[in-house]
Amino acid sequence: MFYLSEIEHKLRLPPHLLNLPLNEAIKGELEGLFVDKVIANLGLIISIYDVRSIDDGFIYPSEGASTYMVKFRLVVFRPFVGEVITAKLKESKAEGLRLSLGFFDDIYVPAPLLPDPSRSEPDPENKNQVRWIWKFDELDYPIDGVDEIRFQVHNVSYPSMPLEQDKDSKPFAPMVIKGSLDADGLGPISWWI
Repeated sequence: MFYLSEIEHKLRLPPHLLNLPLNEAIKGELEGLFVDKVIANLGLIISIYDVRSIDDGFIYPSEGASTYMVKFRLVVFRPFVGEVITAKLKESKAEGLRLSLGFFDDIYVPAPLLPDPSRSEPDPENKNQVRWIWKFDELDYPIDGVDEIRFQVHNVSYPSMPLEQDKDSKPFAPMVIKGSLDADGLGPISWWI
């Protein structure tokens, strides 16, 4: 789920940061550039782990900023296919579920990947949503958002950024996880206790 990835980056350090110790100034700039961003095929950057090396302190003509070649390691969130993760229910619609880890909200479980047989019915507490119910041995097991939900990662995708976006469309998600609840041990934790 979490990895260390090493990256090399050419970093321009603004002049107002030159009064700080070099490592501190560079780490602060790297955090502003990378933390809470998604790098395609790498994942969501959680933090800068450490700075491995700082080379080439050049000041280019007509610039007051110094430029460094920096090697550093990042803590990256990138789940693998088949991994089982625990999340909270964020949204329940006719198309399926949307789950959240707290720091990442673009996890979707489409209706075909819910336990079979499942059905949806209007949610009495929230008129804009539905409540999914799994029927097993003549008993109904609701997915109501009270418990944490275990899901299995079905795939991780990095959609390309749209050139134009409708005003009323949902915000662009640079990393999307599709999950499944259709296996033993998956779903709300209370189902299996």
